[in-house]
Amino acid sequence: MKTYRIHALVCAGTQCLAAGGNGFKDALVEELKQHGLTEEVLIVETGCMGSCQLGPRMVVYPEGIMYTRLSPEDAKEIVEEDFLKGRPVTRLLWKQDEKQFLTLHETPFFAKQTRIVLRNCGFINPEDITECIAQGGYESLARCITEMTPKDVIKIIKDSGLRGRGGAGFPTGLKWELANKQISDTKYIICNADEGDPGAYMNRSVLEGDPHSVLEGMAIAGYAVGAQKGFIYIRAEYPLAIKRLEIAIKQARMSGLLGKGILGTNFSFDVELRMGAGAFVCGEETALINSTEGKRGEPRKKPPYPVESGLFGKPTVINNVETLANVSVIIEKGADFFRQFGTDKSPGTKAFSLVGKVNIAGLIEVPLGTPLRTIVFDIGGGIPEGHTFKAAQTGGPSGGVIPAKHLDIPMDYENLPQLGAIMGSGGLIVMDETSCMVDVAKFFLKFTVDESCGKCVPCREGTRQMLNILEKITSGLGTMEDLDLLEKLGNVIKQTSLCGLGQTAPNPVLSTLRHFRDEYIAHVKDKVCPANVCSMKAKK
Repeated sequence: MKTYRIHALVCAGTQCLAAGGNGFKDALVEELKQHGLTEEVLIVETGCMGSCQLGPRMVVYPEGIMYTRLSPEDAKEIVEEDFLKGRPVTRLLWKQDEKQFLTLHETPFFAKQTRIVLRNCGFINPEDITECIAQGGYESLARCITEMTPKDVIKIIKDSGLRGRGGAGFPTGLKWELANKQISDTKYIICNADEGDPGAYMNRSVLEGDPHSVLEGMAIAGYAVGAQKGFIYIRAEYPLAIKRLEIAIKQARMSGLLGKGILGTNFSFDVELRMGAGAFVCGEETALINSTEGKRGEPRKKPPYPVESGLFGKPTVINNVETLANVSVIIEKGADFFRQFGTDKSPGTKAFSLVGKVNIAGLIEVPLGTPLRTIVFDIGGGIPEGHTFKAAQTGGPSGGVIPAKHLDIPMDYENLPQLGAIMGSGGLIVMDETSCMVDVAKFFLKFTVDESCGKCVPCREGTRQMLNILEKITSGLGTMEDLDLLEKLGNVIKQTSLCGLGQTAPNPVLSTLRHFRDEYIAHVKDKVCPANVCSMKAKK
């Protein structure tokens, strides 16, 4: 096997590519050719490394140093100074201060994380299955189908306490057990990759950076429940993730890890992609099933639940990307390993896309129960430009806000609902004092109004009426009676809507009313927006 003196890992995730990463990589390749270093330096294009705000990025091994905010013009200096002379280009390094330069794992951004789902993202070439296998990929699948019964697999997943990471937090092992007990000639596994929350990109990044972890998780789920077919439902707006999934599926088939008689056993399982048109409602599992079948993407009444009658009327297990990416690690290292992270009722880790008014936005993974303060200030580096933390929105359009006085709340499935927020799929938007909370509620509600499928009246008409009231308030025409009406409408919509989209749509409004009612009152009584965002400007 050929060895290289230097391994240069260049981020080829969507964010870095959008920031010009390809231009830097091409310039680096050319410089290596000109200096005769192509046999000494290996360039590896990886998925997202996480610290997206600092891209384009490159990590150089064996030192483990990270170069940030790279441009094509930087390639020549890096090659001549670092690769030839062994002198890192300090102006491009991730530094803590002017005197201390940090390796990748020394930075607070990475040191405070625990990466299980993101274990390979940013460290392997996602388009080369051999790099995945070198990291232990597909070993858990091999163990399951050669050494374990389906019930053994389900028991480990149940014992681990893994909960669905798509938002609802339903116990994964229980879902698999229910599907396993169904008697049917055909069963299906669906990976829900229809990530639609504004600011959320966890699932996309996993599929771009480590697609085989999801394929392996799907195959293990198939073995556990007795399914031989899987579908990945992914929005068409994710072209890079789709490309890498197509490559991964082809390579897995050629390696005997998908298809008929996997690894010479009598277990067969294959995967197909289904592209969605970007409808937020198709993140709801029954709407997703309808869309996969080629029907209009709108929810079905439950029961029956998908594990009883799902895709084409057959028992179907639906797990999201992050849930499935955990599975092979749990099989490999055991339930106790997984449970050492997180809390008793919320074991394991959670990936978040940390965005908004924060110094280092990016993709992170922390143990469940990690305080919000740790995420925002230790990992994210705090609020930029001397501003102050005001609130964080979790769960996107289905979630709620966490005000500054609750910065130390543990981020888990038990504590967030107490504040009117939810975990959701992992979008985490940080806001400072320049954000108007009435405007924030209006933004999310407008999103859900636009994305409502229109099947049920409470969601279709009720959310639109709530939006009309918010627009009235932010225009300076609101009344105190409007605030009471917002709460009344919101609670009725939550209780009477058909699916999760409508049942959670009022959450941003209800939570901002709960925690920032004074801002609503200022808009109504004083006709001012304290944050100077809405049409009425705050008085000097």
